[in-house]
Amino acid sequence: MKKIVIDPITRIEGHLRAEVEIDEEGVIKEAYVSGQLFRGIEIILKDRDPRDAGLLAGRICGVCTNSHFRAAVSSVENAYDIIPPQNAEIIRDLMSLALFIQDHVTHFYHLHLLDFVDVTKALEADPKMTSKTAHLYASQPYANSHAHYVYVKEKLAKFVSSGRLGPFSNGYWGHTDYKLTPEENLLLLSHYLEALKFQSDISKAIAIFGSKTPHPQTIVVGGITSVADMLNPQRLNDFIFILKEAKGFIDRAYIPDMKLLATAYRDEIKSASGRSAGNFLSVGGYCFDTENLLFENGVIYNHDFENIENFDSQLITEEVERAWYKDDQPYYTDLNKDGTLKTAQKDDKYSWIKAPRYDGKTMESGPLARVLISYAQGNRFIKPFVDEFLTFCNLELLDLSTTVGRNAARAIETAYLSEYIFKFINKLVQNVKYYDTKTWTKYAFETIAKEANGKTFLEVPRGVLSHFINIEDQKIKNYQVIAPTTWNASPKDSKGQRGPYEEALIGIKLDDPSRPLEVLKVLHSFDPCLACAVHVMDTKGKDLGAYKMNLNDRKEEIACQNRTR
Repeated sequence: MKKIVIDPITRIEGHLRAEVEIDEEGVIKEAYVSGQLFRGIEIILKDRDPRDAGLLAGRICGVCTNSHFRAAVSSVENAYDIIPPQNAEIIRDLMSLALFIQDHVTHFYHLHLLDFVDVTKALEADPKMTSKTAHLYASQPYANSHAHYVYVKEKLAKFVSSGRLGPFSNGYWGHTDYKLTPEENLLLLSHYLEALKFQSDISKAIAIFGSKTPHPQTIVVGGITSVADMLNPQRLNDFIFILKEAKGFIDRAYIPDMKLLATAYRDEIKSASGRSAGNFLSVGGYCFDTENLLFENGVIYNHDFENIENFDSQLITEEVERAWYKDDQPYYTDLNKDGTLKTAQKDDKYSWIKAPRYDGKTMESGPLARVLISYAQGNRFIKPFVDEFLTFCNLELLDLSTTVGRNAARAIETAYLSEYIFKFINKLVQNVKYYDTKTWTKYAFETIAKEANGKTFLEVPRGVLSHFINIEDQKIKNYQVIAPTTWNASPKDSKGQRGPYEEALIGIKLDDPSRPLEVLKVLHSFDPCLACAVHVMDTKGKDLGAYKMNLNDRKEEIACQNRTR
């Protein structure tokens, strides 16, 4: 066996490491996926005022923006039996759903696309043929003209000739795993550039009700504070306009691009490449009228789409057998002398990520789980979106449980949400129109229960997010977070069960072990987010280190003290 180490895995933000063991034919026989930073936010929250939990927990991640913020506030509301007004829930949903759309598009184009697209091959493309290629997957392709593709090709050529590839650097260009034609490469790269503007615009929509993004600050215990924005017709129209523009890009670029990818990689999809154990978890949610939800709750075992169980939070456990914890406290063990993880023994610890389990089983969480469970549960709203995609690409539902299929599920979900988000906007407008302007439930904190326990379960872009809070003497005594990546990137447990990341890597064949593009492609399909981790703090407040850095071309040096407060 030969061991391959890839560190970091993530394209923009690191901290995820993978070590795979391959046989003489380059087939992965074992995998160890490791979160390389410690998340100490639960420690930071101890002894804080519960009403501050949202602003502090929201700093867990600058990628997930309002997800942790909302979950923390909701867990406090659950503890104190505070029910926010309908308008507050709608506005929270609008921010969350806009984040889904922003996050999914950003993930595909800017964090994952270069696992499929060879930048150098795009320089060989014929712009006229590229335009014809686009019409194979969309009746009205986005920004589709000969002149546009000439411009994009010239821009890419300047990057390459100057040697300054920027975001396109460090790719495994020329790898045999790339399957697209030069024209398909150019088409997708043109949308890569267009998606940069998309990402900026959709963020403005989130900021309309959140005051800013990342880290919105308008969600409070009992409701929201963006009352003036809700009552301002221009602000509502701005939100609607941005979402309509976003829907155009999704329908005319994102979905067609995913159809192109699924067609080009159809043989790989049918080989079940990147498939995990087949256990899926969704808590459902996002009610857009009196009885209908965007997502259904449920649990799937072993790809059995016919027998789906209801979600039961009492069945969740969390192990630290192979994680760097002891008695639920940080407990880091040294690496091997060659810098690799200690994994030889079954009790070796190799990750800061804990191992949540549902009824003792590993669970995959995220867009794929939501799409499979909602579809199999008979959700009539998402069904047409799934059926249309599968029919066009000549695929089956099971085919979504693969590397490329996981991306397809994310695109399908985005198209679905970009249409149904207007149901939420209309409901808010109707409430305001008929003088329902309540946005906050009044409560008296001074007289509220001094001891309470609360929890919340939310579907967020990467999957199931849960926050748990224990309050004593009106202060936070204990806090616990299980993020989507905790489910998907979990290490092995005491039974030796691999987490979804690790399971999806088993059986993957590396064409060139020195260029492990196949590993990156599988792991990126889950949309890893290790930003939930933060550096270990010294609670006594002493200096932990001093650093110097050069700024731009100026030869000034600034000493940066890494202090804890």
